[in-house]
This record gives sequence, C-alpha cells and structure tokens, in this order.
Amino acid sequence: MKFPIAFVFLLLLSSCYNKERECKDFKTGTFEFKYTTDGVEKIGRFVRTEDLNIDYYENKIDTASIRWINDCEFIMKHINPKNMSEEKAIHMKILTTSEDSYTFEYSLAIQHGSQQKHVEQGSATRIE
Repeated sequence: MKFPIAFVFLLLLSSCYNKERECKDFKTGTFEFKYTTDGVEKIGRFVRTEDLNIDYYENKIDTASIRWINDCEFIMKHINPKNMSEEKAIHMKILTTSEDSYTFEYSLAIQHGSQQKHVEQGSATRIE
C-alpha cells in the first residue's frame, strides 16, 4: 500500500515542474541555426529586431515582419513574398531557453480547409 501512495506523490511533484524560459533574452539579436537541404547540412544566420527578422542563407537575404503575441510567441510574415508559399504567415514559439540558445517550433499560422497542422522544431544560437 505504501508503494502506490509514494508513486502518486512523486507523480504529483513531477507534474508541477515547469522549465524556466527567458524568452525576452531572445527577442532581438543575431543568431545562427543549422538546416539540411538535399542531405547537406548548412548554417544560416538571422538578425531579429523588435519588428523585423532578416534571414541570410545560401547567399540570399529575406526579410519578414514580426508581430509578437507574447514574450515567447510571434507571427512572422515575408515582406516581399516571391511565391504563394511565402505569402503564408508562420507562427513561431520559443519552447526552451539556455544561456545562449533556444529551441523553437514553427507552423503555418492559419491552416486552410482540412489541412492538418504540421509542426517543425529547430534551435538557434546567439552569436551577437
């Protein structure tokens, strides 16, 4: 009888644990991230201000506007979309933070019709 009570107690304690996120520390700055294209791992860089995100990757520059929902989430929309896919807004959410990096997830901000939500994850490291 003592085992189930101890187990329930430990379960309750572990469910109350929330990892701290210091999202404000990553609202602005210069960051790097790794991505894979055609099986080749590459490194991209972006600069984020309060209202802009400027991506530098594969000798291209891409700029998007940012609208913060709260300290850990924002909506990003390309300023000069080159195709229909780039016209769609992206919802970004910071999941965890460390001293100089964070993990995030992203998906389309609006799902059309019966389209299932597709969520991807990544990580970024502050370089400046």
